[in-house]
Parts: sequence; structure tokens; C-alpha cells
Amino acid sequence: MVINAQSSVVSKHDLKKLAKCMTGTFSSQKQSLLDSTFFHISLHMTPIWKKSKDGFWLYVEQAMATGLDKPYRQRIYHLYIQDDSTLVSKVYEIQNAKDVINAWKDKHKLALLSKEKLADRQGCSIYLHKTSDAEYKGATPGKDCLSSLRGATYATSEVVINKTGMTSWDRGWDAMDKQVWGAVKSGYIFLKEQHR
Repeated sequence: MVINAQSSVVSKHDLKKLAKCMTGTFSSQKQSLLDSTFFHISLHMTPIWKKSKDGFWLYVEQAMATGLDKPYRQRIYHLYIQDDSTLVSKVYEIQNAKDVINAWKDKHKLALLSKEKLADRQGCSIYLHKTSDAEYKGATPGKDCLSSLRGATYATSEVVINKTGMTSWDRGWDAMDKQVWGAVKSGYIFLKEQHR
């Protein structure tokens, strides 16, 4: 996945559009059926703290479709405008994340979330640029996102987001820049589930 350096001017309208594209339930089932090297993963992104004036906040939960009660990733994303061509998705870890498993479908659990219980994943923000009227592409910067998962020293993320879903390619690299985890061929394709 190549991130296009050419990008358009972004506005509050684009930030709102990005948040709308990222909100919902997503699945990689179609890709997993076509290529067995990809797992069937379920991804949920739910708006929280809707009255905040500093952009949009999302609760994010990712799990194998066969184990929705055991998510392997729970995060908070803060979406905001950095400059006239860059939108940022800043990533936070959640203290006591087990307490809010499945919060995307439980308002009482969502209410337990507070900004005081977040830990900044420094260097792991994704910097997004608008590449067309309804598509945004972005990536983490260089080797700034530190990771110790499965022998990695840093992680990279590349994303393409539009109204039908998103492609997300997360990878871990060791000190010799050798990939140690994540999809090898390409990113995961998450299609947004349309609720009737």
C-alpha cells in the first residue's frame, strides 16, 4: 500500500465525514473466504464523548469473529485536524480494558470510559490525507510507534478509509527491520456492515 503524498485541503466537514466513515461495524469475512491467509476479524468503532469540542472520539474493539468476547485490541481514537491538509487519528490504550469489553453494544460500559483512564500510544498516531472526495489515506510516522509484541521493536500502520469500509495494514518489525507479525501480502479489507 503506497500512501499518496498528494492531498487536498481538509476542513471540519472532512473531519466529520472521516468520523462517519469510521463509525460502525466492519468485517474482513469476504477477504478471509477468498484468501485463507487472512482471518475473519470483526471491528467495531463507536462514538463516545459526543459533546467534546476537540474533534471526535471513538471506542474501538477488534476481535476474531469466533471470539467476540475476547477482543485482542481495545483502543480509543481521537480524530482531529492538525493542519490544512492533515487529519490525525491519535491512539490511546485503555486502563482496565477488560471492564469495557463489548462496550460498543452496551451504553453502561461506554459510560465507564474516561479520558483520565487513557494512556497515550506515543508515535502511533495515524496522519491522514484526503485523496478524493470521500477517501482518506494515512500511516504512522517512520519507526516512532514502539512495540514489543512477538519480538518487534516498532510497528507500522497504513490505512485507506472510505464510506464502504477500510483497508488496514498493521505490521511489527524487529531491530533489523524484519517483519515479525502482521499480514504479509497486503492489508486487511474491512467492509462496513450496512444495518437495515
